[in-house]
Amino acid sequence: MIPWVIVDAEIAPGGTRLELARRGDEWEVRSDGATLMSNRAHGSEDELPRLALREVPRASRILIGGLGLGYSLRAALALVPASGQVVLAELSPSVVRWNRTYPIGPPGRPLDDPRVRLFEGDVQDRLRDRAAYDAILLDVDNGPSALVHDSNAGLYTRAGARGCFDALRTPGVLVLWSLTRDAPYLRRLRDVGFEAGEHLVRARDRGGKKHVLVVGVKRSLV
Repeated sequence: MIPWVIVDAEIAPGGTRLELARRGDEWEVRSDGATLMSNRAHGSEDELPRLALREVPRASRILIGGLGLGYSLRAALALVPASGQVVLAELSPSVVRWNRTYPIGPPGRPLDDPRVRLFEGDVQDRLRDRAAYDAILLDVDNGPSALVHDSNAGLYTRAGARGCFDALRTPGVLVLWSLTRDAPYLRRLRDVGFEAGEHLVRARDRGGKKHVLVVGVKRSLV
């Protein structure tokens, strides 16, 4: 069997070690040795924007937190009109560089699409503007209770949920990727005004484990 090779690595903000690993045509991004994302299993990443646009079909301005391997970005661009915009916030400069340098994700280099506005920094900084987005897609941790970066903890508090609510237009939608279900986070979303629920989505088209997409819909001002 072809062995895995560490192609590149960095110490991300906050001290997490991120690695880009390759085995033949397979690519993984790892955090402190644990697999965060893989080009073999991206069904739930593809579904993030699809779920959002089913709730808000006319969404034209989307915020994505977390670039990963670029699958959610590509899926969002397939749904956003030519006049639309996708703001992509990625904390790690290396993840951006890996997407630009290696064939780790979808073809077509979605970062080069003119509708993309890349922000290399914390997605929480992009949530300070009120009523700025039709949809917010978050894939920056393994879930509200499984942080990759400790600095993200504030995203999942009641104040963080309220920040997402306020940053959305009406109607608007928040979709968050999680490895597991998280009832306390659902309650926080509902407490600040979201209609919130969970969807189980397969990581691969042909079976395998299921990931959780948390959906919060903003239908009115609270």
